[in-house]
Amino acid sequence: MATSTLRRASRGVVASVAAACALVVGAGTASADLSATQLRSTTDSYLFSQSLNTFQTTRANRPYASQLDWSSDGCSNSPDNPFGFNFVKACYRHDFGYRNYKKQGRFTEDNRLRIDNNFKSDLYTICAGNWSCNRTADVYYTAVRQFGNS
Repeated sequence: MATSTLRRASRGVVASVAAACALVVGAGTASADLSATQLRSTTDSYLFSQSLNTFQTTRANRPYASQLDWSSDGCSNSPDNPFGFNFVKACYRHDFGYRNYKKQGRFTEDNRLRIDNNFKSDLYTICAGNWSCNRTADVYYTAVRQFGNS
């Protein structure tokens, strides 16, 4: 009886190890380099099509880390949590947009406006209709419009 229980437990461990190896190997192939066109499309999808929460999950996983810049300094020289409003997630995505558009040679004034407008939308999402939060978001948006290209 004890031998049969030990065999079942061993098979369970072997199956678990095999499944973990398959995940690791599968993850390795999923992050193969993207073509320039795919990279632009993927960047745009992360920046403009994903919800802010989905972007945060994607950012935590850092796909295509050899091709995409996931670094961020939060809300730069401004507080990440002004008056208790947690804006840092919007700042992370804004940094992602600026850094990758520059890296991909697409940082034009029109694209900067798109990224900045997306930042404002993300801030308003965080504010969820709170008037004080929205006014603080307006100040952050004005700051990136004024100083974001310097």
